[in-house]
Amino acid sequence: MNPPDRKSGATYQVLDPSLLGRPVHLLPKFARRFADALGTAMAGPGGRRYWGGWRLAQLAFERAPEDEGLRWLGVSGALGSAAVAFERGLLLGLLEGRYGRKKAGASLRDPALERVTATEERLAATLTAQLVEQLYGRVLEGLLSAGVEDIPSAAALDAPAPSSAPGKAGWVIRLGLEAAPGDAPSHAWIALDQALMAQVLQGLKEERSSVRTARASEPLATGLSVKLEGRLASKEMLLEALFALKVGDIIPVSVGRADVLLDESRLFTANVAEHKGKLCLTSFEDAE
Repeated sequence: MNPPDRKSGATYQVLDPSLLGRPVHLLPKFARRFADALGTAMAGPGGRRYWGGWRLAQLAFERAPEDEGLRWLGVSGALGSAAVAFERGLLLGLLEGRYGRKKAGASLRDPALERVTATEERLAATLTAQLVEQLYGRVLEGLLSAGVEDIPSAAALDAPAPSSAPGKAGWVIRLGLEAAPGDAPSHAWIALDQALMAQVLQGLKEERSSVRTARASEPLATGLSVKLEGRLASKEMLLEALFALKVGDIIPVSVGRADVLLDESRLFTANVAEHKGKLCLTSFEDAE
């Protein structure tokens, strides 16, 4: 989690020495893709069956929460493992909405006083499987679009099973969900193990490298735009003569070679020619 700056109240990103040199700064890009896909899945017919009217309001990478009361369910696959935990109030709110209670939002009852039922456990396992499946899809999508070779086979994911909490230094994706606009969000977390996190960063790293390679292969003439200005003539005159000018006065000038400027710097000289009623510059020569 990003700690606050006590003086300014701003937050800043903590650097993990083990991730230096890796494209951690591109994680928000992955988070946006994941949020788009997950939001679409939740709003679809299959998603509404379990999520009801809840919608995804926030999604971001951060450090693992320090909450010993969270129950984690782990799912393993060829790319690595992920563990999911839900706020108890979120699960109770989903159950209330699904079974026709008064409000399809976060439960107003004290979760600590509620007994964990088999129905709640089944819902947590189902939602865990859905979240990890969507996460896996985005990781594979990133690896494929980046042209990574030797991608592990996307075999079926294991069934959710109780898992230990991630370490304090582990990466998690925090989801903020709300039942209605303006409601205080409830949260869920998806923890990524080192193998799965490495696959996420690998896709982002290759994507960054492919963009750089494509840019480097472009000819400089197609990748760099500059604005040139042509100065056809210049005339020195006394300030008195300038203030004495009247409408209709003629200033005699002679047009020779024009100066070609880039941000007021003289780069070339050129001849002035006429072509189809327009003045053009031709016969460029480097300015000495």
